[in-house]
Amino acid sequence: MTLHAPILDWYAEHNRDLPWRRQEATPWGILVSEIMLQQTPVVRVLPIWEEWLARWPTPESLAKEAPGEAVRHWGRLGYPRRALNLHACAKAITADFDGTVPATYDELRTLPGIGDYTAAAVASFAYGGRHVVLDTNVRRVLARAVRGEEFPPTATTAPERKLAESLIPAVDAPRWAVAVMELGALICTARAPRCADCPVAGRCQWLLTGKPAHDGPPRRGQTYAGTDRQCRGALLAVLRDSPGPVPKAALDAAWSNAEQRERALDGLLTDGLAELLDDDFYGLPT
Repeated sequence: MTLHAPILDWYAEHNRDLPWRRQEATPWGILVSEIMLQQTPVVRVLPIWEEWLARWPTPESLAKEAPGEAVRHWGRLGYPRRALNLHACAKAITADFDGTVPATYDELRTLPGIGDYTAAAVASFAYGGRHVVLDTNVRRVLARAVRGEEFPPTATTAPERKLAESLIPAVDAPRWAVAVMELGALICTARAPRCADCPVAGRCQWLLTGKPAHDGPPRRGQTYAGTDRQCRGALLAVLRDSPGPVPKAALDAAWSNAEQRERALDGLLTDGLAELLDDDFYGLPT
């Protein structure tokens, strides 16, 4: 079954013009984009990415700042520990790689918070490496088109990786990886796939077998309102928006449930996203 030509042709015509995909994008800009895009839509990432690269165009420029500044400028992207990971990456790149984002998968894996996907993506998209780049979108496209399954397994499996490896073309592997990723993001979506617009609809095993339903339990969207995560975000917003130390009373006013608020504040302190300062004042990490 040949998927390469139709998917690559579709990508050439329909890909989004994203700044981290342009020829002038730097390896640092690509690394920043990959971390920001984890569990976060492109539309939310774009303005923060542009602001981030304008302020910190190199790892060294970020490494010189306090980690709290990374958290502050992370804005409302969510999962703010990613900001701390990026700051730690910047320091490691500056100290261990002379300020240049490393080019190999193995070197990238040594950076703080960098896992298999991010290392493979940066080595591929920044340096043209030939790697298996398996994000959620890619896994879903391959599950449907090749395996005839509505969704991939919860965790990446050895058969999935073997399948993805078998499909890597001999040339232009990074373009293939991003093309499949884009197809999953725009057409072969999780909730409402646009099969009529898919370039491989005539070859898709899931479509050809009548779109059999996923065998496992239905996938539920994550709730947010009233959760500890929302509480953490509310407290962190107060710290982020303040130019100086924040009194405990200001944090108390940000969330009414005292038990949940104290639990969330303890979590922020434990995760290094906040610090207890003198006289019961709090701030971002220094």
